[in-house]
Amino acid sequence: MNDLVRGSGPERQPAWKKLTELAARLARRPVAELLDDQERNQALRIDVAGLSLDFTKQRLNHEALTTLTTLARQQQLPARIEQLFAGAALNTSENRPALHTALRAGPGDAPEHAGRVVAETLARLQRFAADVLAGRRCGSSGRAFTDLVHIGIGGSHLGPELVVDALQARGRGLRCHFVANVDGDVLTRELSGLDPETTLFVVVSKSFATLETRENALAARSWFLERTASTDALAEHFVAVTANVAAAGEFGIAEPMIYPLWDWVGGRFSLWSAVGMPIALAAGPEAFAGLLEGARHMDQHFRHAPLLENAPALLALTGIWNFNFLGAGTLAVLPYASRLRLLPDYLQQLEMESNGKSVQHDGSPVGVHSMGIVWGGEGTNGQHAFHQLLHQGTRSFAADFIVIAHRDHDLEDHHRWLLANALAQSQAMMAGQDSNDAHRRVSGDKATTTIVMERLEPSTLGALLALYEHKVFCQGVIWNINSFDQWGVEVGKRLALPIHAQLAGAQTVNQDASTRYLVEHLRSPDRTGP
Repeated sequence: MNDLVRGSGPERQPAWKKLTELAARLARRPVAELLDDQERNQALRIDVAGLSLDFTKQRLNHEALTTLTTLARQQQLPARIEQLFAGAALNTSENRPALHTALRAGPGDAPEHAGRVVAETLARLQRFAADVLAGRRCGSSGRAFTDLVHIGIGGSHLGPELVVDALQARGRGLRCHFVANVDGDVLTRELSGLDPETTLFVVVSKSFATLETRENALAARSWFLERTASTDALAEHFVAVTANVAAAGEFGIAEPMIYPLWDWVGGRFSLWSAVGMPIALAAGPEAFAGLLEGARHMDQHFRHAPLLENAPALLALTGIWNFNFLGAGTLAVLPYASRLRLLPDYLQQLEMESNGKSVQHDGSPVGVHSMGIVWGGEGTNGQHAFHQLLHQGTRSFAADFIVIAHRDHDLEDHHRWLLANALAQSQAMMAGQDSNDAHRRVSGDKATTTIVMERLEPSTLGALLALYEHKVFCQGVIWNINSFDQWGVEVGKRLALPIHAQLAGAQTVNQDASTRYLVEHLRSPDRTGP
């Protein structure tokens, strides 16, 4: 039997009971008081791959920190890390490995079968991007491409959109338009004003059957054919990234324009593959290579650093500490950088789709809470929206602040104010504010981590995203859950099939009273037209 399936819940480990006792004691101790211990502070700071992580505003002392790492060892985390990189079948419900690290591995660092096909695909992608950007690869009329429409959803969309938004250089590369939602307003808006002769379409779907992607791709193809009247032109303007080559061919995409995906890469871990094509076409092949390099640096750190010095492991363990022992129900992701404004959306999927599970590997119930709610928004906008709740609300939370040390613009004082606000917000969450007026009192003692990126560039962004990927993996190991499947996503998709037919006129049989009423209400005659 797979030793993953034999694993047990963390609450059965000796370290769990000790952590419960430590949390009860530390809960009565102000975080500000813990900062008096300089040795403790030094142990809670890690520099790696252009990132500086500061955990000193977490409610942790040395004993709690070492006990958390003891829990990680009792849950076999070091062994699981090696299994991750070696290609063991860590996705137990689908009997597959999770080899996203192979997508950015150095020579000889990935299992041979994965390393070979990844290298071939990456070389193809880099050549294609270079040819498009140099004007050597053009549309069917011979005109250079100016725009890219990326059609995907979930893991086929969130990562590439985040990275393009963060890295796309002004005036360089293709203009990218991302279409995910099946809401027709999205595709209509993104296609508006585009010239079909200079537009490249990239359709990303592992199965090439995902409903939203299929509908958007079919509509985009119709839009293109209506304006070009040439089915032959499809071969020059449509690219597919998929594991289903046959379905992409039936759609009309030429085989040389089909890039592979593999069943050992989950969608939310796939931006390092050809799924990241928009990154290479918007920011350039060198930027895409830099992204992979930064992730590879974080991979090596994660694989070899001791747990007490391991940035992803400590990020994961502070989350376990906050969620399972200190009562936090949510994680606020607060990037103080407009170019990272999509990071909370990306991390929502990465963390909640991976670890939003209620059963262990063997199918038995998880005996403790697993992943909390991930949310957030960019600073300083959030300070004028939801920070009131963070400072004076009654809900418990933890927060990650992400800041960039060096600016990429000429407005020095703007950047100074941005940094000042980030530091002040984390300070206020820790220290609070005493007042004789209850309305002005702020309790403080909120747990926060601050991650400083030296610069927002491809390598540091790659390291940041790999940091969170490995954090998610560590937490799944400790909770003894499978971080690499997402069966809950399928339920609603299945139920949508008969409802779609009923909205088109089929009988509303076998529906509950509420759904039947809503279907009949929405398909009434005055709502059937545009």
